[in-house]
Amino acid sequence: DRGLIVPVLRNAEALGFGEVETSIRDFGERARSGSLQMEELTGGTFTITNGGTFGSLMSTPILNPPQSGILGMHKIQQRPMVVEGGKIEARPMMYLALTYDHRIVDGREAVQFLVHVKDLIEDPSRLLLAI
Repeated sequence: DRGLIVPVLRNAEALGFGEVETSIRDFGERARSGSLQMEELTGGTFTITNGGTFGSLMSTPILNPPQSGILGMHKIQQRPMVVEGGKIEARPMMYLALTYDHRIVDGREAVQFLVHVKDLIEDPSRLLLAI
């Protein structure tokens, strides 16, 4: 009711999947109850936003300085795709959007990162090998 709140999950690279999930759940509960502290809302470096939960098919996430980037994930929806043999089939598709600060991040590396994220989403078993 009070708008979007973006808490900062610190040292996420050192956490396992379960720890990340537990932390996010805790942030959500405390955001709804209004018990987050100001220091938990500042100092982020990279954000992941999921407009798909609200039905967004595509958008351009807005960078919140001093963060270096924000990854937008959108609604998964069946769309016609040309598959092997030139046939058209309905396949689940999701658009990703990456906004980044060009003063910090080079475009080539940003696109490589986005392609890597896409590959991991398309084949989640790669997450086990990505670490």
